[in-house]
Parts: sequence; C-alpha cells; structure tokens
Amino acid sequence: MTTALEFSESIAISASVEDVYAAVSDVTRTGEWSPTCQKCWWNEPDGGGVGSTFTGRNVTPERTWETVSTVAAAEPGREFAWVVGDNFVRWGYTLEAVDSGTQLTESWRFLPGGIDFFHSKFGDDAQKEIDIRSQAALDGIPRTLAAIKRVVEAEV
Repeated sequence: MTTALEFSESIAISASVEDVYAAVSDVTRTGEWSPTCQKCWWNEPDGGGVGSTFTGRNVTPERTWETVSTVAAAEPGREFAWVVGDNFVRWGYTLEAVDSGTQLTESWRFLPGGIDFFHSKFGDDAQKEIDIRSQAALDGIPRTLAAIKRVVEAEV
C-alpha cells in the first residue's frame, strides 16, 4: 500500500482569523486537539517566529517519541507552519476569512529529506513505515480540525 505523501483538509470555524491563528500558532496548546501529539513546548523563551524551534511529544499505542520542529511560516491571520526534524515533514495551517468566520486548512507533506531518512533508518521496511506515517496524517487531520473547531468556538 502506498499512500499519498501530501494531504490537506479544511473546516469552517465560527471565529475570527485572529482568534484561530492565536490558537493554532500556540504550539503549547497542540495537545488539546491532536490525536497523536500530546504536548509541545518552545525551545526558546521567545518562541513563535520563523526559525523558532519547539519539541513535541507524540504518543501512539505502539510507542512514544519526541521530535524537534522549526517554524517555517508565522504570518498572523494567514499561515502557521513548521518542518519536523531535518526537513522530514512539513505541517501547516492556512487561514482564510469567510462569511461564517474562518476557513482553516491543515496540510501535511512528507518531504524528500524524510523519505531519505526513512530509507536509511528502516531499509527494506522504509515504505511500510512511510505508509504508517502517511495514514496517521490522513486519519489525524480531520480529527484535529474538528477538535480545533470545538475548542476555539467554545472560547469565543
């Protein structure tokens, strides 16, 4: 099974782009909505801008692991994105003002550096491991978006 190496989905949230951006760009809140990432923290005291790094703790029934990510985009009200590890995967949110509030799109892309890393780490099992991560993103993004909607709408 080979799954897509890029995926995105959108949801309408009844809140301003400023409120939605404030939530999704505060990585310390990720555990409130992510099905896998339980907790994140900034690695610098003034984290948040492009180039800032944060650590995320991920938990699945099979394992627990931490990753370090670097903020790749931080445009209030428009986009917040980060790259995991040494250019392995890019995750991000784009925001668009719509009549009902905000259309939030979450995107995920497995980058060539990540594919190379998986091949060097897992050898013959690389594609299986890539497929597992890809399926987790496909399954997790709609759940994450629904949870962000629930949390943000309850706050406004």
